[in-house]
Amino acid sequence: MSVDWRRATGVHSRGRLVPAVVMAVSYPVALAAALVPSVPLFVTAVVAGYVADIALHQHRSALLNRLSRARAGESIRFLVRQLLVALLCVRLDAGAAVLTTALTGAVLFYAVRAPHAVLLALYRRGRRLPFASRNIDLTTLGVPDAAPRVLTHRASERILHTELPLTAGVVGAAVTGRPALAYAGAALALLLALVLPLALAPYLRASRRVPPPDVALGWLDGWLRDHRPTVALYFSGSPPSAYQLNMWLPTLERLDARPLVILRERALLPTVATTTVPVLCVPRPVDLMNLDLSTLRVGLYPANVGKNLHLLRVPTMKHVFIGHGDSDKIASVNPYAKVYDEVWTAGPAGRERFALADVGARDEDIVEVGRPQLAPVARCGGIPAGRIPTVLYAPTWEGWTDDPGNTSLLSAGEAIVRGLLESDRPVRLLYKPHPLTGTRLPEALATHRRIVALIDAANARRSAEPVWRRLTERDAPRHARAAAALRAVEDAEPPAEAATAAEWQDAAVSRDALTPPDSARQAQRRADEWHRAHWESFGWWEHRVVTGARPQLYDCFNQAQALVSDISSVVSDFVASGKPYAVVDAAALGDGEFRRQNTAVRAAVILDLDATGLDALLDAVFDPDADPLAPAREELRESLLGPAEPASQSRFNDAVTALAARAEARNRAQDGPSRLSRSSSR
Repeated sequence: MSVDWRRATGVHSRGRLVPAVVMAVSYPVALAAALVPSVPLFVTAVVAGYVADIALHQHRSALLNRLSRARAGESIRFLVRQLLVALLCVRLDAGAAVLTTALTGAVLFYAVRAPHAVLLALYRRGRRLPFASRNIDLTTLGVPDAAPRVLTHRASERILHTELPLTAGVVGAAVTGRPALAYAGAALALLLALVLPLALAPYLRASRRVPPPDVALGWLDGWLRDHRPTVALYFSGSPPSAYQLNMWLPTLERLDARPLVILRERALLPTVATTTVPVLCVPRPVDLMNLDLSTLRVGLYPANVGKNLHLLRVPTMKHVFIGHGDSDKIASVNPYAKVYDEVWTAGPAGRERFALADVGARDEDIVEVGRPQLAPVARCGGIPAGRIPTVLYAPTWEGWTDDPGNTSLLSAGEAIVRGLLESDRPVRLLYKPHPLTGTRLPEALATHRRIVALIDAANARRSAEPVWRRLTERDAPRHARAAAALRAVEDAEPPAEAATAAEWQDAAVSRDALTPPDSARQAQRRADEWHRAHWESFGWWEHRVVTGARPQLYDCFNQAQALVSDISSVVSDFVASGKPYAVVDAAALGDGEFRRQNTAVRAAVILDLDATGLDALLDAVFDPDADPLAPAREELRESLLGPAEPASQSRFNDAVTALAARAEARNRAQDGPSRLSRSSSR
């Protein structure tokens, strides 16, 4: 059985591979140097190990977590380094005084580290609220300032590095025969190790602690009663799934209501896109279920997860599944949908899916609201003058099951990419895999890497051809200017949110996470500038692998003249552009059955597992007037996404208003929400 070493070690990029290799090699090299003994080689290995360790921490490499689970955490690594220093002293005959200082200094150093770890744990416990937030003013809650970040950020790693003077002093004493250097190094290391706990100790005073949980939750109830949110977007999941939440934030901001985002995992907070909507994270179910949510009238759920139950139990509001994409996938008609008061789909096709699936969602509970997120998608547009067309390949991920139709990546991905890269009619390929690609199946990640290698090789071949080389030389100044503009946009961006869930444990992070009213508009302007500079910073003939949050999927839509994808919401969303697209019959159902089972492919070119059909897609791209599927795409657009008028945002807003009115009527019939809220929390 083959082993995926990148998955096993957590090292997924070349930038992180170098420090990982350096750190791994530094220990056997230092051991060999101590045994020889060779002081220059030993010092080089130790310094390299230190630098590599720091780099891995700065990158937050997953390798560090793997090492900890393998009983090779940072404390063990530093202890081994100290033992190697002692071994060097023995091999150099440095004398009993130097060796004793090395060993005693190491023992005392680790003895000092223990109380620092205790103080750090006590400090963090005293700074943690039972909830975290963004865009909620905590001024009246009285959250005191946190300790300086230098005392708390990567504190365990930082105190370990204070032993550097001990290592330097002992090695210097062993080489020169002057024990005073070892004494001085040990004293300085112990002094530095004491500085961090002594500096942190004053922040453990009661005045530096946040209010206790019962007081904090009582304050939060008061804020909810004062703010009176009426619509909640509820989300639970892992950080990579945050895109399912972020896609709804602009829609939420434009509602004629008072929205609130409710999260269940602190790790999601740094992944939430810039928004002016209040964001509340309540990890513990008992805390959420005891909050005063009596003003909420509508709950919106982008994903079907078990933790939805903790809000679904609130009877004074109506609950709606809005999903995170409208597609023909089985997940789009999950039987879980029957627990909601309503299910909102983009167009009539969504209603038909539930009727055919017969999973318990009643037709009268299906509401067609369009897709407000699709406003940025540009309509049609041919090949830009003097250029070659761009084809976007955006396969979905492997899913949680082994159904053969989940993704084309495993069965046809390489054939599709080769077909486009080697086409007789030159095209540019944009390859944008799903953010979760490879998270379940190692072979999906391996296929993705092979595709990236194919694209890299194709770019190398194209850049060597005279016609493209001349274009590269001609446009080099323009690309340089765009690259400089891109760097300027990135440099002007505000600092990123706290990068780890651990930092969100401190209440001061929530207290300071207030988005200025115009920041969303400024963020959109910066995003537009970034995308414009990004696409202009390289040749329009260069194939690209698009990963990460930027460029966004819809921006890739606007760059492309055609799409190749799978049964997913990507296809349904691309239909809004009116451009030709192909869908892979990954389950090998056959053309007729594939079209019968999947509404979104009725206006698509169908590709088999050998990518047969790509020529038909390129025919439509190069000669739009001869495109036989253009009328069908227009008809399908309304079926999948609903009518163009009224606008989707308006329809979504009307649906929220109508459902809120239903909830209010129900509450009045039940003698008001306050009694129900009190009885449900007892």
